[in-house]
Amino acid sequence: MALIHPTAVIDPKAQLDSTVEVGAYTVIGPEVSIGAGSKIGPHVVVEGHTTIGADNTIFQFASIGAAPQDKKYAGEPTLLTIGDRNTIREFVTINLGTTQDVGITRMGSDNWIMAYVHIAHDCQLGNNIILANNATLAGHVHLDDWVFLGGFTSVHQFCRIGAHAMTAFTAAVSQDIPPFVTAAGNRAVPAGINSEGLKRRGFSSEQIMAIKRGYKAIYRSGLPLEEAKLALQAEEEKSPDAAQYLRQLREFIAASPRGIIR
Repeated sequence: MALIHPTAVIDPKAQLDSTVEVGAYTVIGPEVSIGAGSKIGPHVVVEGHTTIGADNTIFQFASIGAAPQDKKYAGEPTLLTIGDRNTIREFVTINLGTTQDVGITRMGSDNWIMAYVHIAHDCQLGNNIILANNATLAGHVHLDDWVFLGGFTSVHQFCRIGAHAMTAFTAAVSQDIPPFVTAAGNRAVPAGINSEGLKRRGFSSEQIMAIKRGYKAIYRSGLPLEEAKLALQAEEEKSPDAAQYLRQLREFIAASPRGIIR
């Protein structure tokens, strides 16, 4: 209890590991579970059916697990789950899921969520994601691992952004962004691949060059999309060291219900 500030209001039904720290005037609801080593700053509200894993740091004035901003929501017991080692900065808002989707908003582990970010209902976030200040995700958005969204990026509902993709400052995303692709502008359009990010994550120069060739097949060849996918498949066969990444790119495009930026 020495780790809990005396002004914090914690429902007796909440489940907090004995090593959790809670700052002044924070409010934690009855359906909340928080794992070992997590630090909840002052003036934070954590409510709803919310599960937070280990070693997370949530800064002051964040709102975690509030009801979704969806007029159809009628108080159903939907969920929010947050993994381990995430940093959630000031004034971040993360909402519960809805029954119009899978009923759960998810965030994985090792994510860096900067100030004023909004993560709406039913969003599904992977691991090692960075959301810069004021990035806004509408409902049902999916972000795969290692995505980076620049400041003030806005993402339309139901969009998906593939692994290692990134957006520039103020990008407005209305269609899916394939893995490895950089997007910029309003509306967001392709602007090359995230070469620097791939270098930092240990991709070889040969793999990066193969991904660039795949990008050119989709975006610079002038081919219709179906023919571009065939060219991408041919590139897989010529680049065994990068085949898994080119396949990942091709399969993402084939599975995109909204269509990709192009």
